[in-house]
Amino acid sequence: MSITTPTPEPSPEDFARGLAEIERHLAAVAPAPLPEAEALAVRQGGETKRVRRLRAEVAEAHRLADLQDDDLPLTLDTDKVRRRRRAAHEAARLHELAQDPAMRAWQASRMLRLLVAVALIALALALAWSTAGVQTFAADGAPSGSPAWWFAWLVEPFMSLALLVVVGARAYLGTRGAPLNDPKLVRIEWFFLALTLGMNAWPYLPGVADSFSFSRLVLHLLGPAVAVAIVTTLPVILAAFTALDHRAGTPGSGTTYRTNARAPYGADVAAQTARARRLIAAGELPPSPGAGKIRRALGCGMDTARAVRDALADDDTREER
Repeated sequence: MSITTPTPEPSPEDFARGLAEIERHLAAVAPAPLPEAEALAVRQGGETKRVRRLRAEVAEAHRLADLQDDDLPLTLDTDKVRRRRRAAHEAARLHELAQDPAMRAWQASRMLRLLVAVALIALALALAWSTAGVQTFAADGAPSGSPAWWFAWLVEPFMSLALLVVVGARAYLGTRGAPLNDPKLVRIEWFFLALTLGMNAWPYLPGVADSFSFSRLVLHLLGPAVAVAIVTTLPVILAAFTALDHRAGTPGSGTTYRTNARAPYGADVAAQTARARRLIAAGELPPSPGAGKIRRALGCGMDTARAVRDALADDDTREER
């Protein structure tokens, strides 16, 4: 029978040495620790901040490329285009209104009243201009301030008033479409004008004036000459306005121009509408395409595309009925 020697119990120092050996072994076989940034990236799914930024840039580029292929923003009207379109529409409406017979008659009536008023004012000023010349003739050397001298100032005004009565009556009746061309009135007009012309010119004629001056003669004839011109031309102007035809379709009214100007546009819309119907039948356009799709498919302008869209909509409405 053999006797075994009991194993001595390990001391605390033995435990410490064993733990130190284990730590050294683990430190020798363990991999090197990761940097803090890489460790954080591993915890977040294996992507670093730089990778995420580049991935976002690539995704943004793909989205921008997809949006740039869409031409719809190019078909929208800008503020400047809308202002121009509104101005063009207003100009077209005004042009159309100007061709209306009632509007043309109203415009002619306004212009006629203005011309008659200016002519009568000019006639009154011309007769007033000749008053001084007539006063010199009528006074015939009377002393200044004498009754004869004062009476001479009244000669031209009462002749002018009589002349203005005749001219005014003829002008008013002419604007009403009833020209007054009685020979007696015409002779009365010319009689007063001849008196005014003669009394203005007499003191300054050669052989009568002490010292003849052509410029003084012309200056004193200016008033009567203007009066003669107005009395002569006013009836002609009134007759021309009375003979105006304000109906639409007369030469120069603009109706022919308006029809011819719209013909090419209408023909283009009809042709483009026919093309759009063929594309719809072939399946290249939807049954009720918008203006943007029509513009891209036909390669036409936006106005034409809208007109084609409206024409197709009218076709659909008629088919539903």
